Amino acid sequence: MNKKFENITVINSRELFDEISAYADALIDEATANGFLNEQGSDNEYTREIGRVSNLCAEYEDAKMNFEHITVRGRSPLVRALQEEMYKRDIKQKEIAKLLEINETAFSLFMTGKRKLSMKSARNLYQKLNIEPRLIIEYA
Repeated sequence: MNKKFENITVINSRELFDEISAYADALIDEATANGFLNEQGSDNEYTREIGRVSNLCAEYEDAKMNFEHITVRGRSPLVRALQEEMYKRDIKQKEIAKLLEINETAFSLFMTGKRKLSMKSARNLYQKLNIEPRLIIEYA
């Protein structure tokens, strides 16, 4: 794995955000292809680097981006229900991952359709967020 942006601690421009986001996507694709994300809670150089750059992006998003009017097409009804719940509660993705007891990287992968949820996480969707069971069964 070729690490990029090792010395970056803060994203301070949209251009850098776009570059680091593309790098994170490429890391996820590479790690998935090589089996480094097969188990939930995996701890390896890929998951650590994906987590590091994802946190940089999340901090930039929190500080600089307004997602209030963005609509997401092509996402599963469960992902859309989660996004609506996040909006209603005015919480960020990293906060909902913590509430659901899910690693932030694993939750991000689920939200982008690159990973399925565990049974425990699916149960937490119902118990902690009151997400409709039919959506969980069909799309988790």
